[in-house]
Amino acid sequence: MDEITKIAYNCRKATFLIEKQQLSSITMREKLELKIHLAGCVVCRIFMQQSANINKMVHNLLHNEAHAEMKLNDEFKKEMKEKIEQQLNNNKN
Repeated sequence: MDEITKIAYNCRKATFLIEKQQLSSITMREKLELKIHLAGCVVCRIFMQQSANINKMVHNLLHNEAHAEMKLNDEFKKEMKEKIEQQLNNNKN
């Protein structure tokens, strides 16, 4: 399989690049690979739109003044910590 064919049919790499691009910059080669893939893959184009929308919603949620004071209650944090510790102990055995 030639290099262009590998790029065109690699949705896993495309989704990785889509996510990476939203968090930081991607190289010129990665941009080209993504553009080639997206030209022929409608599923990844939809994924890119949905991912951008989800990231925007999460960003708005986390940076909204109304939610600035939202915090987990202490009892919930304690229960979660105990569950995590229990799971870690189970995995050691």
